[in-house]
Amino acid sequence: MPEFFPEVKKPIKYEGPKSKNPLAFKHYNPKQKILGKTMEQHFRFAVCYWHTFKGTGADPFGSATMVRPYAASSDPLALAEATMEAAFEFMSKLGVKFWTFHDRDIAPEGENLTETNKNLDHMIKIAAKKQKETGISLLWGTANLFSHPRYMAGASTNPNPAVFAHAAAQVKKAMEVTKELGGEGYTFWGGREGYDTLLNTDLAREADQLGKFLNLAVDYKKAIRFKGQFYIEPKPKEPTKHQYDFDAQSCHAFLQKYGLMDHFKMNIEANHATLAGHSFHHDLAYASANGILGSVDANRGDRLLGWDTDQFPMDFQECALAMYYIIKMGGFKTGGLNFDAKVRRQSYEPVDLFYAHIGSMDAFAVGLKVAAKLLKDKFFEKLLKQRYGGWDKALGKDILSGKMSFKDLEAYTMKNGEPKTQSGRQELTELLLNEYLTTIS
Repeated sequence: MPEFFPEVKKPIKYEGPKSKNPLAFKHYNPKQKILGKTMEQHFRFAVCYWHTFKGTGADPFGSATMVRPYAASSDPLALAEATMEAAFEFMSKLGVKFWTFHDRDIAPEGENLTETNKNLDHMIKIAAKKQKETGISLLWGTANLFSHPRYMAGASTNPNPAVFAHAAAQVKKAMEVTKELGGEGYTFWGGREGYDTLLNTDLAREADQLGKFLNLAVDYKKAIRFKGQFYIEPKPKEPTKHQYDFDAQSCHAFLQKYGLMDHFKMNIEANHATLAGHSFHHDLAYASANGILGSVDANRGDRLLGWDTDQFPMDFQECALAMYYIIKMGGFKTGGLNFDAKVRRQSYEPVDLFYAHIGSMDAFAVGLKVAAKLLKDKFFEKLLKQRYGGWDKALGKDILSGKMSFKDLEAYTMKNGEPKTQSGRQELTELLLNEYLTTIS
Protein backbone atom coordinates (compact mmCIF):
# COMPACT_ATOMS: atom_id res chain seq x y z
CA MET A 1 0.00 0.00 0.00
CA PRO A 2 1.18 3.59 -0.63
CA GLU A 3 2.16 5.92 2.18
CA PHE A 4 -0.81 8.20 2.89
CA PHE A 5 0.91 10.66 5.26
CA PRO A 6 4.36 11.15 3.68
CA GLU A 7 4.88 14.47 5.50
CA VAL A 8 5.51 12.44 8.66
CA LYS A 9 8.37 10.03 8.04
CA LYS A 10 8.60 8.51 11.52
CA PRO A 11 6.58 8.37 14.74
CA ILE A 12 6.06 11.67 16.56
CA LYS A 13 8.56 12.04 19.41
CA TYR A 14 8.81 14.08 22.60
CA GLU A 15 11.33 16.90 22.12
CA GLY A 16 10.52 19.07 25.15
CA PRO A 17 9.16 22.61 25.67
CA LYS A 18 12.02 24.31 23.86
CA SER A 19 11.44 22.46 20.58
CA LYS A 20 10.21 24.52 17.64
CA ASN A 21 9.21 21.45 15.64
CA PRO A 22 5.40 21.46 15.12
CA LEU A 23 5.56 17.71 14.47
CA ALA A 24 6.92 16.94 17.94
CA PHE A 25 5.48 16.80 21.44
CA LYS A 26 6.49 19.65 23.73
CA HIS A 27 4.79 18.38 26.91
CA TYR A 28 3.46 14.88 26.24
CA ASN A 29 6.18 12.42 27.17
CA PRO A 30 4.47 9.00 27.09
CA LYS A 31 7.03 7.34 29.39
CA GLN A 32 7.21 10.11 32.00
CA LYS A 33 5.77 8.95 35.32
CA ILE A 34 3.36 11.12 37.27
CA LEU A 35 1.60 9.87 40.40
CA GLY A 36 2.92 6.36 39.81
CA LYS A 37 1.75 5.96 36.21
CA THR A 38 3.16 6.98 32.86
CA MET A 39 1.43 9.69 30.87
CA GLU A 40 0.47 7.07 28.33
CA GLN A 41 -1.27 5.04 31.05
CA HIS A 42 -3.05 8.08 32.49
CA PHE A 43 -4.52 9.27 29.20
CA ARG A 44 -5.15 6.15 27.12
CA PHE A 45 -5.45 8.44 24.10
CA ALA A 46 -7.68 7.22 21.26
CA VAL A 47 -8.26 8.49 17.73
CA CYS A 48 -11.85 8.51 16.49
CA TYR A 49 -12.43 7.05 13.05
CA TRP A 50 -15.40 9.16 11.99
CA HIS A 51 -14.10 12.74 12.12
CA THR A 52 -10.43 11.97 11.58
CA PHE A 53 -10.66 9.68 8.56
CA LYS A 54 -14.19 10.14 7.25
CA GLY A 55 -14.59 13.88 7.78
CA THR A 56 -14.67 15.92 4.59
CA GLY A 57 -15.07 19.48 5.84
CA ALA A 58 -18.56 19.72 4.34
CA ASP A 59 -21.11 21.80 6.24
CA PRO A 60 -24.68 23.01 5.58
CA PHE A 61 -23.29 25.93 3.59
CA GLY A 62 -20.58 24.27 1.51
CA SER A 63 -19.27 21.08 -0.05
CA ALA A 64 -16.23 19.05 0.99
CA THR A 65 -12.86 20.77 1.29
CA MET A 66 -10.81 17.74 2.34
CA VAL A 67 -9.89 15.33 -0.42
CA ARG A 68 -7.85 12.63 1.26
CA PRO A 69 -5.24 10.62 -0.66
CA TYR A 70 -6.89 7.34 0.37
CA ALA A 71 -10.35 8.41 -0.87
CA ALA A 72 -9.74 7.82 -4.56
CA SER A 73 -11.73 4.65 -5.30
CA SER A 74 -15.35 4.66 -6.46
CA ASP A 75 -15.79 1.12 -5.10
CA PRO A 76 -17.16 1.48 -1.54
CA LEU A 77 -15.36 -1.59 -0.20
CA ALA A 78 -12.03 -0.68 -1.81
CA LEU A 79 -12.44 2.82 -0.36
CA ALA A 80 -13.06 1.33 3.09
CA GLU A 81 -9.93 -0.83 2.80
CA ALA A 82 -7.72 2.13 1.80
CA THR A 83 -9.17 4.24 4.62
CA MET A 84 -8.37 1.51 7.12
CA GLU A 85 -4.77 1.36 5.91
CA ALA A 86 -4.49 5.14 6.22
CA ALA A 87 -6.03 5.13 9.69
CA PHE A 88 -3.53 2.70 11.15
CA GLU A 89 -0.64 4.47 9.42
CA PHE A 90 -1.76 7.75 11.03
CA MET A 91 -2.29 6.26 14.50
CA SER A 92 1.05 4.46 14.38
CA LYS A 93 2.89 7.64 13.42
CA LEU A 94 1.04 9.63 16.09
CA GLY A 95 1.94 7.01 18.69
CA VAL A 96 -1.50 6.39 20.21
CA LYS A 97 -2.49 2.95 21.48
CA PHE A 98 -6.29 3.08 21.01
CA TRP A 99 -8.96 3.85 18.42
CA THR A 100 -12.77 4.09 18.30
CA PHE A 101 -15.32 3.61 15.52
CA HIS A 102 -18.96 3.46 14.46
CA ASP A 103 -19.88 0.37 12.45
CA ARG A 104 -20.75 2.46 9.37
CA ASP A 105 -17.45 4.36 9.57
CA ILE A 106 -15.40 1.33 8.66
CA ALA A 107 -17.74 -0.59 6.34
CA PRO A 108 -20.34 0.54 3.78
CA GLU A 109 -24.00 -0.42 3.95
CA GLY A 110 -25.15 -2.98 1.41
CA GLU A 111 -28.50 -3.56 -0.26
CA ASN A 112 -29.78 -5.34 2.84
CA LEU A 113 -28.66 -6.22 6.37
CA THR A 114 -27.09 -9.51 5.27
CA GLU A 115 -24.87 -7.75 2.73
CA THR A 116 -24.09 -4.96 5.20
CA ASN A 117 -22.99 -7.46 7.84
CA LYS A 118 -20.86 -9.24 5.24
CA ASN A 119 -19.09 -5.94 4.44
CA LEU A 120 -18.52 -5.34 8.14
CA ASP A 121 -17.10 -8.84 8.68
CA HIS A 122 -14.69 -8.25 5.80
CA MET A 123 -13.42 -5.01 7.31
CA ILE A 124 -13.19 -6.46 10.82
CA LYS A 125 -10.74 -9.07 9.53
CA ILE A 126 -8.56 -6.27 8.16
CA ALA A 127 -8.87 -4.27 11.39
CA ALA A 128 -7.87 -7.30 13.46
CA LYS A 129 -4.82 -7.78 11.27
CA LYS A 130 -3.83 -4.11 11.58
CA GLN A 131 -4.29 -4.19 15.35
CA LYS A 132 -1.96 -7.17 15.59
CA GLU A 133 0.65 -5.51 13.36
CA THR A 134 0.63 -2.17 15.18
CA GLY A 135 -0.26 -3.03 18.78
CA ILE A 136 -3.14 -0.55 18.66
CA SER A 137 -6.27 -1.68 20.54
CA LEU A 138 -9.95 -0.84 20.32
CA LEU A 139 -11.07 1.44 23.17
CA TRP A 140 -14.73 1.05 22.28
CA GLY A 141 -17.06 0.45 19.36
CA THR A 142 -20.55 1.74 18.63
CA ALA A 143 -23.31 1.71 16.02
CA ASN A 144 -24.39 4.61 13.83
CA LEU A 145 -28.14 4.77 14.51
CA PHE A 146 -28.66 8.28 13.15
CA SER A 147 -27.34 8.79 9.60
CA HIS A 148 -29.62 6.51 7.55
CA PRO A 149 -33.08 7.90 6.62
CA ARG A 150 -34.73 4.97 8.43
CA TYR A 151 -33.63 6.67 11.68
CA MET A 152 -35.05 10.11 10.89
CA ALA A 153 -37.49 9.72 13.82
CA GLY A 154 -35.04 7.95 16.09
CA ALA A 155 -33.87 4.36 16.47
CA SER A 156 -35.10 2.74 19.67
CA THR A 157 -37.51 5.63 20.26
CA ASN A 158 -39.00 5.42 16.76
CA PRO A 159 -42.82 5.30 16.42
CA ASN A 160 -42.34 2.27 14.13
CA PRO A 161 -41.35 -0.97 15.95
CA ALA A 162 -39.78 -2.30 12.74
CA VAL A 163 -37.17 0.47 12.99
CA PHE A 164 -36.58 -0.53 16.63
CA ALA A 165 -35.98 -4.10 15.38
CA HIS A 166 -33.51 -2.94 12.71
CA ALA A 167 -31.62 -0.86 15.27
CA ALA A 168 -31.46 -3.86 17.60
CA ALA A 169 -30.07 -6.04 14.82
CA GLN A 170 -27.46 -3.39 14.03
CA VAL A 171 -26.37 -3.03 17.66
CA LYS A 172 -26.27 -6.82 18.05
CA LYS A 173 -23.76 -7.03 15.20
CA ALA A 174 -21.78 -4.01 16.40
CA MET A 175 -21.42 -5.57 19.85
CA GLU A 176 -20.26 -8.85 18.30
CA VAL A 177 -17.54 -7.22 16.20
CA THR A 178 -16.46 -5.01 19.11
CA LYS A 179 -15.96 -8.15 21.16
CA GLU A 180 -14.15 -9.84 18.24
CA LEU A 181 -11.66 -6.95 18.10
CA GLY A 182 -11.06 -7.08 21.86
CA GLY A 183 -12.86 -3.78 22.48
CA GLU A 184 -12.71 -2.63 26.09
CA GLY A 185 -16.13 -1.02 25.93
CA TYR A 186 -19.21 -0.22 23.90
CA THR A 187 -20.83 3.24 23.72
CA PHE A 188 -24.47 4.19 23.23
CA TRP A 189 -25.14 7.67 21.92
CA GLY A 190 -28.75 8.38 21.01
CA GLY A 191 -28.04 10.44 17.92
CA ARG A 192 -31.71 11.00 17.18
CA GLU A 193 -33.26 9.65 20.39
CA GLY A 194 -35.24 12.78 21.15
CA TYR A 195 -37.89 14.98 19.61
CA ASP A 196 -38.32 18.07 17.44
CA THR A 197 -41.77 18.89 18.78
CA LEU A 198 -43.90 17.51 21.61
CA LEU A 199 -46.99 17.97 19.43
CA ASN A 200 -46.37 14.60 17.75
CA THR A 201 -44.35 12.90 20.52
CA ASP A 202 -45.39 10.44 23.23
CA LEU A 203 -42.60 11.30 25.67
CA ALA A 204 -43.29 8.55 28.21
CA ARG A 205 -43.61 5.84 25.55
CA GLU A 206 -40.34 6.79 23.87
CA ALA A 207 -38.46 6.78 27.17
CA ASP A 208 -39.81 3.31 27.92
CA GLN A 209 -38.72 2.13 24.48
CA LEU A 210 -35.19 3.42 25.06
CA GLY A 211 -35.10 1.76 28.47
CA LYS A 212 -36.24 -1.54 26.95
CA PHE A 213 -33.64 -1.28 24.17
CA LEU A 214 -30.75 -0.80 26.60
CA ASN A 215 -31.96 -3.66 28.80
CA LEU A 216 -32.08 -5.92 25.73
CA ALA A 217 -28.50 -4.87 24.97
CA VAL A 218 -27.49 -5.85 28.50
CA ASP A 219 -29.16 -9.23 28.01
CA TYR A 220 -27.25 -9.83 24.79
CA LYS A 221 -23.99 -8.69 26.35
CA LYS A 222 -24.43 -11.45 28.92
CA ALA A 223 -25.42 -13.96 26.23
CA ILE A 224 -22.21 -13.44 24.22
CA ARG A 225 -20.08 -13.02 27.36
CA PHE A 226 -18.80 -9.62 26.35
CA LYS A 227 -16.81 -8.29 29.32
CA GLY A 228 -16.40 -4.72 28.07
CA GLN A 229 -17.88 -1.70 29.84
CA PHE A 230 -21.13 -0.18 28.52
CA TYR A 231 -21.16 3.63 28.25
CA ILE A 232 -23.97 6.08 27.67
CA GLU A 233 -22.98 9.45 26.19
CA PRO A 234 -25.00 12.52 27.24
CA LYS A 235 -25.96 15.18 24.71
CA PRO A 236 -28.72 17.78 25.11
CA LYS A 237 -29.68 18.69 21.55
CA GLU A 238 -28.64 18.64 17.90
CA PRO A 239 -29.81 17.14 15.68
CA THR A 240 -33.04 16.99 17.73
CA LYS A 241 -34.32 19.94 19.75
CA HIS A 242 -34.29 17.82 22.90
CA GLN A 243 -32.42 14.55 23.42
CA TYR A 244 -33.34 12.10 26.18
CA ASP A 245 -29.67 11.76 27.18
CA PHE A 246 -29.53 15.50 28.02
CA ASP A 247 -26.61 15.57 30.48
CA ALA A 248 -24.83 13.40 33.06
CA GLN A 249 -27.45 14.08 35.71
CA SER A 250 -30.47 13.24 33.54
CA CYS A 251 -28.70 10.11 32.23
CA HIS A 252 -28.03 9.08 35.83
CA ALA A 253 -31.74 9.39 36.65
CA PHE A 254 -32.64 7.45 33.50
CA LEU A 255 -30.29 4.58 34.38
CA GLN A 256 -31.76 4.38 37.86
CA LYS A 257 -35.35 4.39 36.59
CA TYR A 258 -34.76 1.53 34.15
CA GLY A 259 -32.57 -0.65 36.37
CA LEU A 260 -29.37 -0.10 34.39
CA MET A 261 -27.03 1.31 37.04
CA ASP A 262 -25.01 -1.92 37.37
CA HIS A 263 -24.26 -2.01 33.65
CA PHE A 264 -23.50 1.54 32.46
CA LYS A 265 -21.04 4.34 33.09
CA MET A 266 -20.82 7.73 31.38
CA ASN A 267 -18.81 8.67 28.33
CA ILE A 268 -18.62 12.43 28.93
CA GLU A 269 -18.01 14.74 25.96
CA ALA A 270 -16.80 18.29 26.54
CA ASN A 271 -18.80 19.92 23.74
CA HIS A 272 -21.98 18.10 24.78
CA ALA A 273 -21.60 19.42 28.32
CA THR A 274 -21.26 22.99 27.08
CA LEU A 275 -24.30 22.57 24.81
CA ALA A 276 -26.24 21.62 27.95
CA GLY A 277 -25.17 24.88 29.59
CA HIS A 278 -22.51 23.25 31.77
CA SER A 279 -18.74 23.37 31.83
CA PHE A 280 -16.82 20.27 30.78
CA HIS A 281 -15.61 19.70 34.33
CA HIS A 282 -19.16 20.03 35.69
CA ASP A 283 -20.29 16.83 33.97
CA LEU A 284 -17.00 15.14 34.89
CA ALA A 285 -17.42 16.20 38.51
CA TYR A 286 -21.04 15.00 38.64
CA ALA A 287 -20.26 11.64 37.05
CA SER A 288 -17.17 11.16 39.23
CA ALA A 289 -19.03 12.06 42.43
CA ASN A 290 -21.63 9.42 41.65
CA GLY A 291 -19.22 6.68 40.57
CA ILE A 292 -20.36 6.64 36.95
CA LEU A 293 -17.50 8.33 35.09
CA GLY A 294 -16.10 5.79 32.64
CA SER A 295 -14.60 7.45 29.57
CA VAL A 296 -14.22 10.85 27.90
CA ASP A 297 -14.70 12.26 24.42
CA ALA A 298 -12.09 15.00 24.38
CA ASN A 299 -12.99 18.09 22.36
CA ARG A 300 -14.36 21.58 22.91
CA GLY A 301 -17.09 23.84 21.58
CA ASP A 302 -17.19 27.46 20.57
CA ARG A 303 -19.10 29.38 23.24
CA LEU A 304 -20.27 31.89 20.61
CA LEU A 305 -21.93 29.17 18.53
CA GLY A 306 -24.94 27.07 19.46
CA TRP A 307 -23.98 23.76 17.90
CA ASP A 308 -21.53 20.90 18.24
CA THR A 309 -18.34 22.30 16.69
CA ASP A 310 -16.16 19.44 17.97
CA GLN A 311 -12.94 21.44 17.99
CA PHE A 312 -9.70 19.98 19.26
CA PRO A 313 -9.11 20.70 22.98
CA MET A 314 -6.26 23.18 23.46
CA ASP A 315 -7.26 25.03 26.65
CA PHE A 316 -4.76 24.29 29.45
CA GLN A 317 -7.12 25.18 32.30
CA GLU A 318 -9.97 23.07 30.91
CA CYS A 319 -7.63 20.11 30.44
CA ALA A 320 -6.21 20.57 33.96
CA LEU A 321 -9.65 20.54 35.59
CA ALA A 322 -10.66 17.53 33.50
CA MET A 323 -7.59 15.58 34.59
CA TYR A 324 -8.13 16.63 38.20
CA TYR A 325 -11.49 14.83 38.33
CA ILE A 326 -10.28 11.87 36.27
CA ILE A 327 -7.30 11.28 38.58
CA LYS A 328 -9.38 11.94 41.69
CA MET A 329 -11.78 9.11 40.72
CA GLY A 330 -8.81 6.75 40.39
CA GLY A 331 -8.12 7.17 36.68
CA PHE A 332 -9.44 5.28 33.70
CA LYS A 333 -10.09 1.55 34.01
CA THR A 334 -11.45 0.64 30.57
CA GLY A 335 -12.08 4.12 29.19
CA GLY A 336 -9.72 6.81 27.97
CA LEU A 337 -9.45 10.17 26.24
CA ASN A 338 -10.95 9.76 22.78
CA PHE A 339 -10.40 12.69 20.43
CA ASP A 340 -13.95 13.07 19.11
CA ALA A 341 -12.82 16.20 17.30
CA LYS A 342 -12.47 17.43 13.76
CA VAL A 343 -10.06 19.83 12.13
CA ARG A 344 -11.59 23.04 10.84
CA ARG A 345 -12.95 23.26 7.31
CA GLN A 346 -9.99 25.39 6.24
CA SER A 347 -7.46 22.93 7.72
CA TYR A 348 -7.79 20.62 4.76
CA GLU A 349 -4.27 19.23 4.36
CA PRO A 350 -3.61 15.73 5.82
CA VAL A 351 -0.75 17.06 7.98
CA ASP A 352 -3.26 19.28 9.82
CA LEU A 353 -4.59 16.12 11.47
CA PHE A 354 -1.20 15.67 13.14
CA TYR A 355 -0.98 19.28 14.30
CA ALA A 356 -4.44 19.02 15.86
CA HIS A 357 -3.77 15.80 17.77
CA ILE A 358 -0.27 16.84 18.86
CA GLY A 359 -1.56 20.15 20.23
CA SER A 360 -4.35 18.45 22.15
CA MET A 361 -2.11 15.73 23.57
CA ASP A 362 0.30 18.41 24.75
CA ALA A 363 -2.56 20.38 26.33
CA PHE A 364 -3.66 17.34 28.31
CA ALA A 365 -0.05 16.68 29.33
CA VAL A 366 0.14 20.17 30.83
CA GLY A 367 -3.26 19.56 32.39
CA LEU A 368 -2.05 16.34 33.99
CA LYS A 369 0.98 18.04 35.54
CA VAL A 370 -1.21 20.83 36.94
CA ALA A 371 -3.80 18.36 38.25
CA ALA A 372 -1.10 16.26 39.94
CA LYS A 373 0.26 19.34 41.75
CA LEU A 374 -3.24 20.45 42.76
CA LEU A 375 -3.87 17.02 44.26
CA LYS A 376 -0.48 16.84 45.93
CA ASP A 377 -0.96 20.28 47.51
CA LYS A 378 -4.61 19.48 48.34
CA PHE A 379 -5.48 22.81 46.75
CA PHE A 380 -9.23 22.35 46.40
CA GLU A 381 -9.48 20.13 49.47
CA LYS A 382 -8.12 22.89 51.72
CA LEU A 383 -10.44 25.48 50.23
CA LEU A 384 -13.47 23.24 50.58
CA LYS A 385 -12.57 22.15 54.09
CA GLN A 386 -12.43 25.76 55.19
CA ARG A 387 -15.64 26.71 53.40
CA TYR A 388 -17.68 23.73 54.63
CA GLY A 389 -15.93 23.39 57.99
CA GLY A 390 -19.12 24.03 59.94
CA TRP A 391 -20.54 20.74 58.74
CA ASP A 392 -17.71 18.92 60.53
CA LYS A 393 -18.63 20.56 63.85
CA ALA A 394 -21.42 19.76 66.28
CA LEU A 395 -24.33 21.50 64.53
CA GLY A 396 -23.51 20.17 61.08
CA LYS A 397 -22.92 16.63 62.34
CA ASP A 398 -26.18 16.66 64.32
CA ILE A 399 -28.17 17.83 61.27
CA LEU A 400 -26.76 15.15 58.96
CA SER A 401 -27.05 12.36 61.54
CA GLY A 402 -30.77 13.06 61.97
CA LYS A 403 -30.56 14.37 65.52
CA MET A 404 -32.05 17.76 64.64
CA SER A 405 -35.68 18.42 63.65
CA PHE A 406 -37.05 21.67 62.20
CA LYS A 407 -38.19 22.51 65.75
CA ASP A 408 -34.66 21.94 67.10
CA LEU A 409 -33.17 24.07 64.32
CA GLU A 410 -35.62 26.86 65.08
CA ALA A 411 -34.59 26.75 68.74
CA TYR A 412 -30.90 26.86 67.75
CA THR A 413 -31.50 29.91 65.56
CA MET A 414 -33.53 31.69 68.25
CA LYS A 415 -30.68 31.16 70.72
CA ASN A 416 -27.72 31.97 68.46
CA GLY A 417 -29.18 34.70 66.28
CA GLU A 418 -28.17 35.71 62.76
CA PRO A 419 -25.61 33.34 61.14
CA LYS A 420 -22.16 34.72 60.37
CA THR A 421 -21.39 34.93 56.68
CA GLN A 422 -18.10 34.12 54.97
CA SER A 423 -16.52 35.06 51.67
CA GLY A 424 -16.68 32.51 48.87
CA ARG A 425 -13.21 33.66 47.72
CA GLN A 426 -13.99 32.92 44.06
CA GLU A 427 -11.53 35.47 42.70
CA LEU A 428 -8.76 34.28 45.02
CA THR A 429 -9.39 30.69 43.93
CA GLU A 430 -9.16 31.65 40.26
CA LEU A 431 -6.03 33.73 40.90
CA LEU A 432 -4.30 30.82 42.67
CA LEU A 433 -5.36 28.33 40.00
CA ASN A 434 -3.81 30.54 37.33
CA GLU A 435 -0.56 30.54 39.32
CA TYR A 436 -0.50 26.74 39.07
CA LEU A 437 -1.10 26.95 35.31
CA THR A 438 1.63 29.48 34.67
CA THR A 439 4.13 27.69 36.89
CA ILE A 440 3.65 24.30 35.24
CA SER A 441 3.20 25.30 31.62
